[in-house]
Amino acid sequence: MDEKTGFTVTDRRKFTSEGDLRDESTSSQASETSAPEAAKAQADNVVSMPRREPPAAEPAAEASREPDAEESEEGRPITDEESAEQHAAYRASSESLDQMLKQANPGMEATGPVTFEHVIQSIYLSAMIAMGAGTEPGQKPRVDILGARQSVDMLGVLQEKTKGNLNEREQRMLQNALFELRMMFLEITNAIAQAAQKPPTGRG
Repeated sequence: MDEKTGFTVTDRRKFTSEGDLRDESTSSQASETSAPEAAKAQADNVVSMPRREPPAAEPAAEASREPDAEESEEGRPITDEESAEQHAAYRASSESLDQMLKQANPGMEATGPVTFEHVIQSIYLSAMIAMGAGTEPGQKPRVDILGARQSVDMLGVLQEKTKGNLNEREQRMLQNALFELRMMFLEITNAIAQAAQKPPTGRG
């Protein structure tokens, strides 16, 4: 009897779509279904995504707190001078870190500046890993389909907000990344839907 190949669907996002912090006990829940190739041919288990309750409300602040002062401080707009000073301090700290790393590892190559292509690659890799890429041989791919969708949507927002501001290489790279990720997302979600529609087979 052939063994079925499957993947595990789990939601590892730290925050909900409303921006609330997820409960660790619920974020680790998972449900299993067949891999895209196997699910198209035969699927025995119905996939059900775990329901998550909103996190408990934060405890009330102490009586000594002055909310008006703090809220006004948080809502105060940052001036250009403050932003420039912080940026300069960040650059100085970053350069100091590079020097310490170079002294500790003389043969290490210096890291270049972060580019828009690095941003695309970072979100792209996050989506690929969430959809099971990089799984060790012999192990079931663990699929975080909701986390993958969030990463794909982030690239979509990036494409919309940078429209007209990208060079040809950046635009092509972003478009290709979105196309590939969306195709892979469709394959997995179609497999999940097909698995959910098939009734469980009886055990002999």
